[in-house]
Amino acid sequence: MKKLITLFGVALLFVCCKEDATSTSAAYQSKELTSFVNPFIGTGGHGHTYPGATMPFGMMQLSPDTRLDGWDGCSGYHYSDNKIYGFSHTHLSGTGVSDYGDILLMPTREPILNNGADGEKGYRSSFSHDNEKASPGYYEVHLDDTNIDVRLTVTERAGIHEYRFRESESNQQPDNHYVILDLLHRDKLLEHDIQFLSNTEIQGKRFSSAWATKQMLFFYMKTSHPIKNWNTDYEVTPKVMALEFDNPNNEPITIKIGISPVDEAGARRNLETEIGDKSFDEIRQLANETWEKELSKIVVEDDNENNLTNFYTSLYHTMIAPNLYQDVDGRYRGMDLEIHQSNEFNYYTVFSMWDTYRAAHPLYTIIDEKRTNDFVNTMLAKYDEGSILPIWDLSGNYTGCMIGYHGVPIIADAYMKGIKDYDVNKAYEAMRHSAMQDKLGLKHYKSLGYIPVEQESESVSKTLEYAYDDWTLAQVAKDLGKTKDYKLFTQRAQNYKNLYNPATGFFQGRQRNTWFSPFKPEEVNFNYTEANAWQYSLYAPQDISGHIELMGGEEAYEEHLDQMFSAPMETSGRHQADITGLIGQYAHGNEPSHHMAYLYNFVGKPHKTQEKVHEILTTLYTNEPDGISGNEDCGQMSAWYVLSSLGFYPVTPGSNDYIIGTPLFDKATIHLENGNKLTIIKKGSGKYIASVDYAFAKAELQPHTQSFITHEQINSGGTLVFTMSEEPTDWAVEKSNRPKSAIDEYPIVTAPFLEKGSIAFTDSTVVQLNTLQSNAQMFYMLGDSSWKEYSKPITIYNAGDLTVISKKDGASSPAVTTTFYKYNKDIKITLNHSYANEYSAGGNDALINGMQGTEDFRSGAWQGTQGENLDVTIDLGESRSINSISPGFLKDQRSWIFYPKDVTFEFYDENNNLLKKIFKMLPETGKKEESAVFRPRYETLGLNKVRYIRMKATTYGKLPEWHLGYPYDGEAWIFTDEIVIN
Repeated sequence: MKKLITLFGVALLFVCCKEDATSTSAAYQSKELTSFVNPFIGTGGHGHTYPGATMPFGMMQLSPDTRLDGWDGCSGYHYSDNKIYGFSHTHLSGTGVSDYGDILLMPTREPILNNGADGEKGYRSSFSHDNEKASPGYYEVHLDDTNIDVRLTVTERAGIHEYRFRESESNQQPDNHYVILDLLHRDKLLEHDIQFLSNTEIQGKRFSSAWATKQMLFFYMKTSHPIKNWNTDYEVTPKVMALEFDNPNNEPITIKIGISPVDEAGARRNLETEIGDKSFDEIRQLANETWEKELSKIVVEDDNENNLTNFYTSLYHTMIAPNLYQDVDGRYRGMDLEIHQSNEFNYYTVFSMWDTYRAAHPLYTIIDEKRTNDFVNTMLAKYDEGSILPIWDLSGNYTGCMIGYHGVPIIADAYMKGIKDYDVNKAYEAMRHSAMQDKLGLKHYKSLGYIPVEQESESVSKTLEYAYDDWTLAQVAKDLGKTKDYKLFTQRAQNYKNLYNPATGFFQGRQRNTWFSPFKPEEVNFNYTEANAWQYSLYAPQDISGHIELMGGEEAYEEHLDQMFSAPMETSGRHQADITGLIGQYAHGNEPSHHMAYLYNFVGKPHKTQEKVHEILTTLYTNEPDGISGNEDCGQMSAWYVLSSLGFYPVTPGSNDYIIGTPLFDKATIHLENGNKLTIIKKGSGKYIASVDYAFAKAELQPHTQSFITHEQINSGGTLVFTMSEEPTDWAVEKSNRPKSAIDEYPIVTAPFLEKGSIAFTDSTVVQLNTLQSNAQMFYMLGDSSWKEYSKPITIYNAGDLTVISKKDGASSPAVTTTFYKYNKDIKITLNHSYANEYSAGGNDALINGMQGTEDFRSGAWQGTQGENLDVTIDLGESRSINSISPGFLKDQRSWIFYPKDVTFEFYDENNNLLKKIFKMLPETGKKEESAVFRPRYETLGLNKVRYIRMKATTYGKLPEWHLGYPYDGEAWIFTDEIVIN
């Protein structure tokens, strides 16, 4: 009661002390900040969030499940659904891959163990959003089919279910009170256990496999009412069971549950420590108070209620993950799946680092330094346990998802901002270790300065992101006095230059040292990660000045930005559901675009940044279930909104600079852990900035003419005042006032590329070299011959290797070797089917040019066809004897690539008379998630006078019902690379 009086007094004080928004006093809100949070934002469209109860960065996410699978069911809930299967205790927020949904409980009226997904009678129930409510730490819904009210609330590691069985004139009697316990729910069950300790206590475990291949979760439950069937004998422990409750007075049934990644005893201790004898309403109140404290780290004022809702829901979403993965006694399960202990820091999981290094983790360095230290300590513990920093870890598992080694910039950004409550030497060791691996294209990246298309999928994105990661590592090396490493990683940070094609102005794949073609910047293909060339065309945040120079100067750079934002919104190539929130080819629904609107500041056009940022803030974030333009991605989409609405954004984490955009709110105050506070004030109307003034602490306001602000200024607190304008102004256009991102030391020499020439040819090919750098000398070597300086195009007559190198100012580029192939000029091929441009493998001759693919369909040597049978005619040029023929096919069912059902070869003489026909069924692709190449060899001994060969292969067609693509009416691809004729 005392707390309630205090809160009321504070609210009254707020009302009494209300001041003009333009005053320099701190921002305030008279309402609870939790009241502005709408957990249903992001549960529709492709947001992939959940509405249930969770605590800031908590282990438990107690939420309803309306979907069992599917991409838009990643969180277990989608707003378009009208049936609930039950309430499980773990959920992912905004991810693009499905997992979690552990330990489902569902109150019902009958002991039916079927969930009803098959259309038969089941325990799922209809519901209406009219009878559904959610707020931070709380969720409630009415189950229409069974007339049951459900309320849920949580602590960090435990939760409470409350079920009210409403009675009516039907057969809903007090003794028909069941709760389904379903351990089969959602993903593959590996191991399980259910033990009744008494008629009100259950403990058990659920080990499962999905995105995390071995997730280990334990639970302990305590019920308010006795379970009638608690002592039933089972020969085999059931995976699904109906708990029948003894509730003659029809009281609300509560179930308290603790979870643990360690063991059942840990789950029990978590429950008893965090909930114990507390009531549902007491825990709900504690949850709300905890969230109120977290949200009050940033207080904003605005007359627009939707803006406040969007802001605080975004801030809420940034505080859902990473998730605590440690019991109250300090024990946790590490990346080796063994039990470890730490009482020095909290241990977390669910690090979506490809997303969150951009803005979410920089936001934490401002408002949550303590957890930032915990996050770094967690990553270093994972390094000890699993021998490498994770890229995307989930419940002690390496998922193998996404690219880069973005734990490095997360640690580097914290370190450069003075957040160092961890073993700095170990941190540097772990960061360097990640950068020195050979997997995921790093072997070629280190030796060549880029990743060739034919060696690794997503080669452009990986090269660009490794280069940025290396720059952040270089900054730490410099600060630690590691001069050799500083030079090494500064040079590697310039590797982005190796993929810049001056003819197109885009970062482009280098395939056998030629530029990947045919090139279409709007095409989504295997060279980029969840994006196309447009969306990676401006990814060099560590050296924007160098990139501007490559593009031909500031005007060309600005023009490219303008064209990107105004280009047609259509993409081509393969379907990529992540590319959403389009403004031209800018895709706000996925992370590679997130920094781009701020790049105008670097060329002296901040008013264009202000226009684009304001457009994104006001059109791509709304107070609706589909109010997020793409996957929320564990806080990154929301962190962009939080920081941008305050008026700045970290284009280059690790630099300690935040680029100024345009503020959205009348006033905002950031309450910092060091006791300082920064108040941001917007004066006047309009989205354009007329002037900015800044004052440290209580000093006098002074003009701030730069279009960026430093972390030191934010952390020191004070006042930042934006005076707005309805029209563009000349604020911060001068070069001296622009942000700078430049690599000025240890310039690299980029290797020559093949500007013209065919890798596979019949008679000869003429090769023309070029290089990005003026005044660089180019040299070449054919086979094992001596080096020659390049002065004119090279004519190659035979198959073999061409090695090239550049030299400038006493420095050399890496040597790049290309293998050339020569095939019979008399052999011609006609394709009576079409292939996808993004999987062309070089064009029509790809199946007879001698180049074979690997098990990676994205390596550039596979020709892909979808929705058609293969139909190929080969003209041998003259009559020949054929001894055997061997096609090459690929399977990768997860990528919708299936072996053809069958293959037919028909052999004809020069008069088109059929000489022989071979028909063979091919192996089933199967459900196993693996990539494999099949090269059958069909003997044709004694077959003479063959002039024409026709190969036909029958597509698998529509994907089978068990496939993830089946609900989308997906069709299988055929991938083939070479038809070898002997």
